[in-house]
Amino acid sequence: MLNKYARAFFTRVLTPFAAMLLRWGVSPDAVTLIGTAGSVAGALVFFPRGEFFWGTITITLFIFSDLVDGNMARQAGRSSKWGAFLDSTLDRVADAAIFGGLALWYAGTGNNDLLCAVSVFCLASGQVVSYTKARGESLGFPVNVNGLVERAERLVISLVAAGVAGLSAFGLPYVEWLLPFALWVVAAGSLVTVMQRILTVRREAQEADRETAGVEGAA
Repeated sequence: MLNKYARAFFTRVLTPFAAMLLRWGVSPDAVTLIGTAGSVAGALVFFPRGEFFWGTITITLFIFSDLVDGNMARQAGRSSKWGAFLDSTLDRVADAAIFGGLALWYAGTGNNDLLCAVSVFCLASGQVVSYTKARGESLGFPVNVNGLVERAERLVISLVAAGVAGLSAFGLPYVEWLLPFALWVVAAGSLVTVMQRILTVRREAQEADRETAGVEGAA
């Protein structure tokens, strides 16, 4: 749902900015690389030190590059498989940095081994969510399911919670619990999504095997 509606809204908002970058001679790939570098830096510089508010602001600003680079490619008529591959690959890098930064906080000053483990699980399960769909499609299956928690949901839940929890440093009370709660939600949702995609691929594989057996039997 977030992918469908939020992307459509922000694509319209960011179209003039994307057009300006093209006029300046900036390439979509450069925007992808800069956006990823900024997100990684924001996550690994601020989060391990517990500066969740400023880390979230930094990451959010650079995450919008994920919408800008595709918009630029479409306007320039340069959409390509390479661009899609680069964008998808670097998305995984940015996601890993975000949850890795949270894991570093809980492994260090945050002093909570359980939440460190939950953060690592969020990191790993997010990668598996993407892998199950990509691998299923590479085998020729449609993988007709999105699942409960996709990348947009993982980022929105985690970053909103981290940003609000970071306001505790400015004296806002009772907000620090939001981040642990969000991590548990993302972990549970990611696990459900992985299972949804695995079961979908299993069903589609069985259907394909039955169709193949039927064709061979008819022959």
